[in-house]
Amino acid sequence: MGAGYNDLRDHLKKLEEKGLLVRVKREINKDTELHPLVRWQFRGGLAEEDRKAFLFENVVDSRGRKYDIPVVVGAYAASKYVYATGLGYEVDEVASNWERDLAHPMEPELVSDGPVQEVVHTGDELKELGVDQFPVPISTPGFDNAPYITCAMLVTKDPETGIRNVGNYRAQVKDNDRLALNFIGLDEKDAAMHWHKCRERGVPLEAALVIGGSPAMAYASVTRVPYGVDELSIAGGLVHTPIRVVKCKTVDIEVPAEAEIVIEGKIPTDYLEPEGPFGESHGHMDPRTFNPNLEITAITNRKDAIFVSWMSQITPSESSVIKAAGLEATLYRYLKIERRVRSVNKVFMHEPLTNLRRVIFIQMKNPSKDEVWRALYSAITFQPEVGKIIIAVSEDIEPDNLDAVLWSLAYRMRPAEDTAIVKNRTKAHGPPFDMSGKMITEAIDSALLIDATLKEPFPPVSLPKKEYMERAREIWEELGLPPLKPQSPWFGYSLGQWSEELDEEGKLAVKGKYYLTGEKLKQRQVKGNQIDELLKKD
Repeated sequence: MGAGYNDLRDHLKKLEEKGLLVRVKREINKDTELHPLVRWQFRGGLAEEDRKAFLFENVVDSRGRKYDIPVVVGAYAASKYVYATGLGYEVDEVASNWERDLAHPMEPELVSDGPVQEVVHTGDELKELGVDQFPVPISTPGFDNAPYITCAMLVTKDPETGIRNVGNYRAQVKDNDRLALNFIGLDEKDAAMHWHKCRERGVPLEAALVIGGSPAMAYASVTRVPYGVDELSIAGGLVHTPIRVVKCKTVDIEVPAEAEIVIEGKIPTDYLEPEGPFGESHGHMDPRTFNPNLEITAITNRKDAIFVSWMSQITPSESSVIKAAGLEATLYRYLKIERRVRSVNKVFMHEPLTNLRRVIFIQMKNPSKDEVWRALYSAITFQPEVGKIIIAVSEDIEPDNLDAVLWSLAYRMRPAEDTAIVKNRTKAHGPPFDMSGKMITEAIDSALLIDATLKEPFPPVSLPKKEYMERAREIWEELGLPPLKPQSPWFGYSLGQWSEELDEEGKLAVKGKYYLTGEKLKQRQVKGNQIDELLKKD
């Protein structure tokens, strides 16, 4: 019986069919060339629709080693188009389906075997081959101090309840049988809570690192859901069928049967060790800090495994695209359903450089003043690191269009009345740090809330009405002019301050009957003392 959903192989085929996969057959050094090459599509001025997944088929390292395992980067979320392909949706369907599927999780299905355990390495064989058999790239050549596994989903269990958690954490390669995991400083993360509970019991935390597999699992692993919610059940909801899982060989953990590689092991709780530095999503090098290690007990993989690496660090990146849809969907659900702000229409997290969590826009449909401020204040209670600048806009402002947002700020926001500063907020992860990895400034921050919604009727937007712009576009395309990419606003519309008389005059004008308006206005001339009175009013 098949899985009933796409694994990585199915996904790569679909990407290639859509022209979203680049095969690189020439020799590429994983330590110096691989990530920098893919990085150019994020920092080289390419439009998002031109960003693709890269499959490197001839990988070497700086020691002269040749690998028979290919490396794929950008396969899960080089762009929103790649991401949507992973879920089987069109781009404009992703948000609404995420919102629906979050409410319908499906528990994983335990099966007896799966492709991820076609090859099993334990004991002496593990010590000989270990992590070194895989072409783990260096993400930030010149700054990172080792190759890091960036795509691994860490599976752990709460030692009290047995409830599973899947989260994404970087893993520094320290030895053939030892990886460092970065999660102790992230105390709100489930894996850190599991580690602390095991430490209280004086036992190691059993864990498995999963590489590759269904895109849905990758997307679910970076979604912030309440403690105790199994991300594999969220993944099942996204694909509308249970994710198949198999028992690990050496630890009491279940992992997706269709994954590419699984690294099993135990995380000791009686010591910590320096880990890092590593380029992080806040756009700077994250400092060296103390973190636990994964002491590897087994590695299982497919016979023809593909190694997956995520493009992280400064945003936009694959990492931020992966997180965006899930974060926006969960925040939208939190505001609309849990906090009951019914006028919330859309949530948008700004991605380039700011990394999603710092600058947030909330689009609202016909809100009252009270609803606007309930949405703004509710947003900063969602998660400690989410929301430094939060801006509410009206339905006609597309929040992913910064020019439109600035237009709204310039004309609909009064700084003295429509802003609020919230003090004593937790400082989110980011610089400045000292060389020990500690923040130089106190771990206290503040948030800026802005109401940039329309508060009273405005005149229409001064562009031709929609039907005239649409007709003009047809002519534009007939003339073979460069392809258009409409940016909101691209047509005029009423904002409430427009009378039937003025609307009728506009209709007469396009019919060539504007002299009728001229004749009407002639009847409204003012003369003599009326001029003086009029000028006094002005």
